[in-house]
Formats: sequence, C-alpha cells, structure tokens
Amino acid sequence: MDRFLAVERAVRDAPPHALLEAVRDVLAGHYTAVSADLLMADYAMTTLQPVSALPYTTEPVPVHGSAPGRAFGSQQPHVEKHTPGTDATAHFPVSVRGDRIGVLTVRLPGDRCTRRIQEELQAVAQLLGREIVVAERETDLYLQARRTGRLTLAAEMQWQLLPGFSTSRPEYEIGAQLEPAYAIHGDNYDWSSSADHLTLTVTNGMGEGVEAALLTSLAINALRNARRAGLSLADQACLADQAVHGHYHGVSHLSVLLLRFALATGEVEVVDAGSPRMWRLRHGRAEPVEFEAQLPLGMFEDTMYTAQRFRVEPGDRLFFLSDGVYDVVSPAGERYGEKALSRAMTATRLLPPSQVPHAVLRELAGHRGDADVDDDALVVCLDWRGRR
Repeated sequence: MDRFLAVERAVRDAPPHALLEAVRDVLAGHYTAVSADLLMADYAMTTLQPVSALPYTTEPVPVHGSAPGRAFGSQQPHVEKHTPGTDATAHFPVSVRGDRIGVLTVRLPGDRCTRRIQEELQAVAQLLGREIVVAERETDLYLQARRTGRLTLAAEMQWQLLPGFSTSRPEYEIGAQLEPAYAIHGDNYDWSSSADHLTLTVTNGMGEGVEAALLTSLAINALRNARRAGLSLADQACLADQAVHGHYHGVSHLSVLLLRFALATGEVEVVDAGSPRMWRLRHGRAEPVEFEAQLPLGMFEDTMYTAQRFRVEPGDRLFFLSDGVYDVVSPAGERYGEKALSRAMTATRLLPPSQVPHAVLRELAGHRGDADVDDDALVVCLDWRGRR
C-alpha cells in the first residue's frame, strides 16, 4: 500500500495538465510498468480518445470490439492474453461515482500482473478519475481529448450544463445520453442527490442553435437555484416558470419533467410540464406512465404547478425520453411508435443503465435511416434498487 500512497501523492502534487505524466513516472518506479496511457470516452460514447499534450496524435480506439472498450463497458479490469515471459497489457476503467470517464491502459512485465497489483492499479485509475474532474476546472486538455471533432457552440454550452453520463448510489443507478452529441440544441437532463432524496430533471428544449441552449441554460439554472434554496418541487417549477416568462414573455418556453424520489420509501413527486415522457419496465413488461399534463415553463405568466405522486419498486427500470425519440419518422414516413419503443426498451433489460441509452438510440438511428437529424434525442435510464 506504500506504493499506492506514493502514486496518490504524485498525482495530487502534479499540475492539472500533467496527471498522466505523474502516473507514468510513479507506475514505472513502483510497479515496473513499461508504459501507461489514458483514453477518454468521447461525447458520443463510441470511441476512446488518447490523451496527450497535443490531442489526436494517435488513433482513437472504438468502444465496441476493443480490449480497452471491454474494460470501459464492463467497468471491470481486463487483461489481454499474453504468453509467459512477455509483457501483459491491462486495462482499468476510470470512473467517478458511476460516471464513466475512460480507461487507464498499463503494460507490465507478465509476472508482475498479479491480482493484487491489478487491484492496486484499479484504485490508481479511480484516483486518476477524481483528479481529472478537479483538473478540468483549470485545463482544457481532458475536455479536448474527449472530442472526435468540433462541438457547435450550442453543444458546448449544453455539455457544460450536464452533470455527467451516469451516476450510481446503493439506491439507484442512472445512465443518460444525448444525440447528436456534437450538435445538440436544447434537450437536457440534470440530477442531484442528498441523504434522503434524488431530484431528476428531463428537459425537452425549444428552438435551434444558441437560442435553444440559452433558453435551456436559463431554465436549468433557475431550477437549480430554487432547489438549492430548499423549495418544494412545485415551487421549483413555479420559480423557473417565472424566470423563463420574465425573460421571453411567452415567446419561448420549454417542457420539463421534474421528479423527486424519496430514497427510503420509493415515493416519487412529479411535475409534468410538457412533452418529456416516462416509461417503466417492470417484470419484463414496458409501458408508458402517464401524468396530468401541465403547461410548459414560461408559456404564461404566474402559472401554478402541482406535484403528483407515484411509487417505484425495487427492480423497476424507468426511461425518460424527449420527443426527438418517440416522434422520429422513418424515410418512408413511419413514426417510431410505442411498439418499437417497447421492443427497444425490453431488449435492454440485461444491460447496465450506463449502456442502455446508447442501445436505445442505436435502435432509433436504424429506424431513422440516413435522414438528417433535425431534433435532439434524449434518453435517460434509471434503475431503482431502493434502500434496504
């Protein structure tokens, strides 16, 4: 464990842009590592991008069908097969509280790749992930490394609002994805947890480009402001409604599904203010869950909102979708209906939530074909385990 403490000290003392160099040096000195590389997941979660002083100096690695991608998808260390007397290449998932960031790849002498060493290197990968999250406040290196191309300005604004791709606690696990990842407009999701509650927000934005991103940014920050002030769920919606209407005077508005889960009981408060929809997969059966529809935020002045209640049970899987999913049409004009959605959701029952949104969006892309994407598509998946 002394060598792990040496890694921890070196990483914490390293400049924000030099975390990988610090890891390489200390792994070579204390673990006789031949090499160490960091791969960051791109915004579309389809490739793993190598981190270097100059991004894109080496080729990215696909998430599907690669050894690093296997570690990334399973969130378990993966050691490539090697013959005795040769070096072993091991891949360790880099994540923070369930949010998948990338993979740390380490090449070691074969006889040094023991189970104990693998456990220590997995701890190093988790330490590196936490330090990357902190370092991103001071350097663009890791954000640049996540890009296979340039983000639109609207997408840049949206990704800065988002809390991550996934998160987990003993009571629940969440995975989320937005497409087109490099050109999203106004769709958004947000979550926050406390000792006793999880608050989840799913937003279906209005408009295009920067204007859509500005509208969503105003609403999300108004909701956060109200939540952090300790207001009830209904009052959070009212405050955000006032903020949006006060700025846009009803010309622009946006739809929000706002939920607050009691972690101890599974009781849920919900304000349905617009078009995001919720589905539930329970005992292998997928079905939509309908709520009393209320007005979108900012449509009229001084709109009052009321919260409804329902309950989730351990084993429930919830899906939250924007209209860019359920309203998509095929080249032949066929709408992506409830039967197709139900099949896509049921087919994900063996996948972890972090992989579910990408799987659903892949089915959606197959239905859409080569048609141009003219609306954001948002999928959030929540697995409810409950509190024992």
